[in-house]
Formats: sequence, C-alpha cells, structure tokens
Amino acid sequence: MDATQDPTGPLSDEEVEQFVNLLRRYLQHELDQWQGLVAESDYGPIYAFFTNKLPDEWPHEMFRPL
Repeated sequence: MDATQDPTGPLSDEEVEQFVNLLRRYLQHELDQWQGLVAESDYGPIYAFFTNKLPDEWPHEMFRPL
C-alpha cells in the first residue's frame, strides 16, 4: 500500500482482490467446522460467521459468490 493512502479508509480494488484471495485460502485450508468473529466499527460491532455447512432455513441464494 502506498504510504499516502489512508490505512483506515476504504479498500482499493487491489486490496479487495487480495482480501478475497486470502479469504478463499483461509476457508480452504484453515476452517475446520466454523469460525465466529467480531470486529468493532464506527457503527458498533460487526459479526462474521464462517461455516462449512449451510444453516437450516438459510437459502443458498442469499450468499454472494467470491
């Protein structure tokens, strides 16, 4: 990342691509059954839940492919 960029601002297209690639690798090689994460934001906590099984009554169509 260029030192003139704000590291707390929006991700660049390159950073989004890197994030998606790293997330794919993490999910492929590190995720066992599930992982729950929480991150603080300016709007309150944000929750992320990764699982290798679609929860009951959650349609596959509600997810965006990476």
